[in-house]
Amino acid sequence: MSTLHTVNKSPFEKNSLEACLRLAAKGNTVLFFEDGVYGAMKGTAVADKIKSAMNNLTFCALGPDLKARGIDALAGHAGAIAAGHQQCVQGGQRRDA
Repeated sequence: MSTLHTVNKSPFEKNSLEACLRLAAKGNTVLFFEDGVYGAMKGTAVADKIKSAMNNLTFCALGPDLKARGIDALAGHAGAIAAGHQQCVQGGQRRDA
């Protein structure tokens, strides 16, 4: 059974993302929302951690939260999904099938 992990704090202010990456198991999904969407951006101090974790985890960021912070969904990591609430939850459930 896969787990949906959530990150709602900026990785530049809190260690929520680091803790999530440490605890997430292969096949799990990480959902960035609220200020956590800053962790889904390319070219940041945490970008390499996300890129290497993409081999084992699925990442998605809430589109409305990206938009609210002026982040272009295309600025996110290749392979990360910009989606709505329901799509992210369904994505986590599909990995269980």
